[in-house]
Amino acid sequence: MKHLVLSLLYTISITATAQQTRPVDAILDEFYHHPEHVMVAAHRAAHTKYPENSLAAVQEAIDQGIDIAEIDVQETKDHILIIMHDDNITRATGKTGKIIDYTYAELLQFPLLYNGLPTKEKIPTFEELLQLTKGKIMVDVDFKADSKDAAKQAVSLIATHKMEDQVLFFIYEHPFATQLLEWNPKLPIMPRAHNITEIGEILKMGKFPVIHIDDTFYADSLMQRITHSGTRIWINALGKYDKLEEQQADSGFDQRIRDAKYANAIQTNFPEKLLAYLRKKGLHK
Repeated sequence: MKHLVLSLLYTISITATAQQTRPVDAILDEFYHHPEHVMVAAHRAAHTKYPENSLAAVQEAIDQGIDIAEIDVQETKDHILIIMHDDNITRATGKTGKIIDYTYAELLQFPLLYNGLPTKEKIPTFEELLQLTKGKIMVDVDFKADSKDAAKQAVSLIATHKMEDQVLFFIYEHPFATQLLEWNPKLPIMPRAHNITEIGEILKMGKFPVIHIDDTFYADSLMQRITHSGTRIWINALGKYDKLEEQQADSGFDQRIRDAKYANAIQTNFPEKLLAYLRKKGLHK
């Protein structure tokens, strides 16, 4: 009996240690306790080698040591949540039609394209994405499905896989946060602010771990006040800044930092390059 008890205690101890040393724990520590460091988000996952929003692109982000993989969630005809940016399948697969007009089994017939050519990658489900990323990387869920039932299903899947701590649920309309928190009060939400007025409304709703903003209303004084309260400011390098970076290394990221020096989560199409840049500047662990 004594040996059995010792064996059980040893197993519990090993399990607890394993849970405490998940790769994502270091990322979460940075995210919540080191606002002076800028977090890197891979737009549609790390897709410079693989199809965007594919499991291979997500795995690439994990392998690169990126902090956050941003992915897009849509819903199929048979109510399966899948990962794809557009509401149609043309750009991703070369086929025509809207996602909502296909069952998931039908969509599996179409391989994802990379540089216009078919790959071995298939359209992943949201649940497959959660299974791949659990314990490894933070996930920004850009929720694009239209129905409330689909959103509730996504929240339920996150809870089923016990991943509330590492998933950010991005919403375009901040009042929807109230509904999400009724379904799961542990869910970290990233509301989108479209202007200064919405910033004020979001701050009155309570504390969120991060707020997504635009350059159009960025102001150092306001953003500094928000980050000092423990909420991160998320901003994009997409478009202008990523294009500058393509033309000359560091130029786009230099400009991004200058234009929004208190933003401390940056989304880019070049996450590996941004991570290296931030480390060189002492802005990342």
